[in-house]
Amino acid sequence: MVVEKKGDKLRCYSSLICCTKWCHLPVSSSSSSLKAENEPENKPDAVLSDSKTTQRKPAGWKSMPYVLGNETFERLASMGLLANFMVYLLTQLQMDQVAATNLINVWSGASNFAPMVGAFISDAYLGRFWTIAFSSIASFLGMVTLTLTAWIPRLHPLPCTAQPQGHNKCMGPTQPQMAALLTALGLVSIGTGGIRPCSIPFGVDQFDQTTEAGRRGVNSYFNWYYTTFTVVVMIALTLVVYIQDSVSWVLGFGLLAFLMLCSIILFFWGTRIYVYVEPEGSVFSGIVQVFVAAYKKRRLKFPAAGDVEGRLYDPPAKRSILSKLPMTKQYRFLNKGAIVVDNELSPGGSPSNPWRLCSIQQIEEVKCLIRIVPIWASGIICFTPIVQQGTFTVSQALKMDRHLGPNFQIPAGSLAIISMLTVGLWLPFYDRILVPYLRKITKHETGITLLQRIGIGMAFSFLSMFVAGLIETKRRASAIAHGKPDGVAPISVMWLAPQLILMGFAEAFNVIGQIEFFNKQFPENMRSIGNSFFFCSLAGANYFSSLVVVIVHDVTGKNGRSDWLTNDINAGRIDYYYYLLAGLGVLNFIYFLVCAQRYQYKGSMPIQEEEYHCDPEVNSIKE
Repeated sequence: MVVEKKGDKLRCYSSLICCTKWCHLPVSSSSSSLKAENEPENKPDAVLSDSKTTQRKPAGWKSMPYVLGNETFERLASMGLLANFMVYLLTQLQMDQVAATNLINVWSGASNFAPMVGAFISDAYLGRFWTIAFSSIASFLGMVTLTLTAWIPRLHPLPCTAQPQGHNKCMGPTQPQMAALLTALGLVSIGTGGIRPCSIPFGVDQFDQTTEAGRRGVNSYFNWYYTTFTVVVMIALTLVVYIQDSVSWVLGFGLLAFLMLCSIILFFWGTRIYVYVEPEGSVFSGIVQVFVAAYKKRRLKFPAAGDVEGRLYDPPAKRSILSKLPMTKQYRFLNKGAIVVDNELSPGGSPSNPWRLCSIQQIEEVKCLIRIVPIWASGIICFTPIVQQGTFTVSQALKMDRHLGPNFQIPAGSLAIISMLTVGLWLPFYDRILVPYLRKITKHETGITLLQRIGIGMAFSFLSMFVAGLIETKRRASAIAHGKPDGVAPISVMWLAPQLILMGFAEAFNVIGQIEFFNKQFPENMRSIGNSFFFCSLAGANYFSSLVVVIVHDVTGKNGRSDWLTNDINAGRIDYYYYLLAGLGVLNFIYFLVCAQRYQYKGSMPIQEEEYHCDPEVNSIKE
């Protein structure tokens, strides 16, 4: 366990019920350790007489099998559930298509917004380790409950053939059966809300970012994190779906529960080498305090450049902070919140009222959040084309020749593997070959800047929609020309590969770029919340896509004409819908360029050893 305190080393043990070895409590506060100046070189585990804790060096890649292993198994369980869940609702619970679609949309949206709540709990109260631990257990219980809905006859409707005669359609689930299903989904969402915002920051915590090797390790970690995620999605779309469809739903869901159990065991197995971060309290109250303090002091005159020393509240950084943020002139109206006036400091040097006086560090952290929001908003439209892989791309595939040889037909829902395969093949090449080459040219540690990477992904995003429109025009013309009764166009489904490959590149650049951007540009004590921003973008993309679909459906289906998105896609114009998304993507790209041009990257300065002294009688300003 690492505690960011010079010269102090702390160590604490606690036994875990689900762990057979002694595990270190997650009470440390730093994402990476700084070597104490007075620390004996040959005594890395020296213990102070007045403390029961020690300092631990970040293990770096040695801890990644446990961190990435936990995340991989958890992702495989959750993705294996989502990949074929629509089929389960329609065939096993016998829900109608509208109800099943609404249930999945609401649940997916809630699961993507839940990480914001999980991030708040992590950063304010539990810390990342315990948030992941409790959330993993909740997710496991959800998987077990879902397995029971398929296993126990009373928890799902009778098959249509076994239901009483006289019904025009199959009877759907009863209220108790729906309650069991919603309980399972609720537990899974709780698990998602805690694991997703904390897994990446927890992995970053395991690297010593004060070293060159540690910083490069973090850069590679983001790429390998998404590579494992891509492999997991490919397995979920093939093997897990096959077991659920062709073998047994009980076995399919039971396998997901078993994988979640493996995730928990593997996570606790690495507790002896983890670096832990201590929660800092509610970051949201700190954000509000900055605006309140700046508003209350809006009429004060800010000290001149040469008269700032001792006039602003700038205490030593907290133990969780690896480097302090320098004061900037951007959004400088907030800087007034750090002006020290009469009786605002206690004898110990802390603010007597945090709603009237904030530190420079606290103010600069709020500025980081303000700067990031416009960049985050651009991700919503950028992710919208990626969402189409599970909807209209599948509809296109159903009206194309999906045969691969005389006896095998590619499942329409499995075509997303093409984009996942693109990501899986590109990222190792990008990380190991392209980045080192670009680093020599640009002299930039990551080859290109984070915003450049995000922008390249956005370009691939709207290009994928433009190509999708061209391919749909060709498919539709072929289907109409041949006029088959089933409406299938006699062209190979592999014609959809170009748009899926472009979507894969959009994910490889933009998705990973955003994840890395949020983790590096958010303040260190707000990384979990920063990571949850990514999932809020996905939720926003889902809801934005639904909004566009509703508007297009209502506007284009007037005067007796078929709307663009009618059930018969040969009569509709999905290609026009794709062109609309491409146009929105271009406008979003222009908006992003404006925001990126104005964006100011987070600065940092080394933490000083000297103590902070401020005499409230000498260095204060009278209101």
